[in-house]
Amino acid sequence: MPHKLMMIYGTALLALCHLLGVFLGDLLGKVLGVKANVGGVGIAMLLLIFMRLILHKRGWLSVKSEAGIHYWGALYIPVVVAMAMQQNVVAALRGGPMALLVAVLTVLVCGGFVALLNRTEPKIAATEEAA
Repeated sequence: MPHKLMMIYGTALLALCHLLGVFLGDLLGKVLGVKANVGGVGIAMLLLIFMRLILHKRGWLSVKSEAGIHYWGALYIPVVVAMAMQQNVVAALRGGPMALLVAVLTVLVCGGFVALLNRTEPKIAATEEAA
């Protein structure tokens, strides 16, 4: 496949993960009784990481595609920070202790996922990146 087509797939994967993450964040907000998106962008980021791992494991990613997805993943972090800065923290805290509890649980769950991903990453990949 041409390289440009691979870039389109990377962008499509990022868009799909973002839309699904925002949808799940809205759904989680409704379940928790909060009138806001709860962690949708973070969920999207985790989906992008998991999709890359699944596609890589099945051999469906070329080297160029995987590099493009790594690029979008790295670019997505500032987007997460910018979107989090837009949220009204004061209004969330007025929602009561539920907002604080969800925030703490989100940090703990994300930390657990990061630790899990670090442990499941093949050792060979880490030595290749260092070279």
